[in-house]
Amino acid sequence: MADRIHGIFTPHMVPLDEQGRIAEDELRRYVDWLIERGVHGLYPNGSTGEFVRFTAEERQRIVQIVCQQAAGRVPVLAGAAEANVRETLKACEAYASFGARAVAIVSPIYYRLSPESVYAYFREIAESSPIDVTLYNIPMFASPIDVPTIKRLAELPRIVGIKDSSGDVAVMMRMIAAVRPARPDFVFLTGWEAVLVPMLLVGADGGTNATSGVAPEVTRQLYDLTRAGQIDAAMQLQYRLLELFDTMLYSADFPEGFRAAVEVRGFRMGHSRQPMTTGQKIDRGALQRVLQCILADFGYSQPPAEGCAPRSGDSTADRVAQIVTNVVQELRKRGAV
Repeated sequence: MADRIHGIFTPHMVPLDEQGRIAEDELRRYVDWLIERGVHGLYPNGSTGEFVRFTAEERQRIVQIVCQQAAGRVPVLAGAAEANVRETLKACEAYASFGARAVAIVSPIYYRLSPESVYAYFREIAESSPIDVTLYNIPMFASPIDVPTIKRLAELPRIVGIKDSSGDVAVMMRMIAAVRPARPDFVFLTGWEAVLVPMLLVGADGGTNATSGVAPEVTRQLYDLTRAGQIDAAMQLQYRLLELFDTMLYSADFPEGFRAAVEVRGFRMGHSRQPMTTGQKIDRGALQRVLQCILADFGYSQPPAEGCAPRSGDSTADRVAQIVTNVVQELRKRGAV
């Protein structure tokens, strides 16, 4: 139980250089920054890390760099989702050799499988993996893992926990009720920071939260306040976090909003390997200014020079309002208004 996974793990992005290659030095700098700001662990090759846009060799290199740079300061929960059992086990072996604490494995993607097939998939991995396995339930992208299947898989010693990104508090409660009586050491993590405090209150052990890659100070404070029983203060911060999360998530194709926000915090993230139109690039500039304003409210950035437009909570409307503010400011500089 001493090294039981808990707390806030960051499914961080991977900086890319101008040629679209992994910017290794910047990734190492980013890892140090996250650790210094209090995250409990790192989660390379998660959805926010765009693992599907890297080759298998690149995914291994990312985990190797993160494990090297973490150097035992925090545990590493490495995403090991590959196309089939054989390739997944290869990743498990590599990540074990790099010093990762555990791996996170998503259900098979593309084919929508029955619960029995999902169980068989994870059982085969668990029986051969040299490293502890956490299940990764993300129904929007992969075959869901239902509660009866989770209960069956929890009987396998190598499977030590689950990351659930459904955002459904009732589902989390049902999982905990079904599994924890027989496996009190089983770890429950939420991948949906919009309900981080409620999830912790019903018994989750922590979260793998993309926002922790942008504002690690806030997610750590949320965790600490909730654990200390300071629920009113935690909920006030939860509502503030919600605006940041929604703006990053819904203002651009995931995870571009998070990339824009990490850049506001001072990192050179480069362009995604997903091509973008000219209009999307312009839109991202407006989004980045809105994010500057939100992060300035937390004290983590300076507001844009042209100032911040009033925010309504509607990310699209707020982005348009910020564009208008930028245009008016530019016209004033030119003496046109």
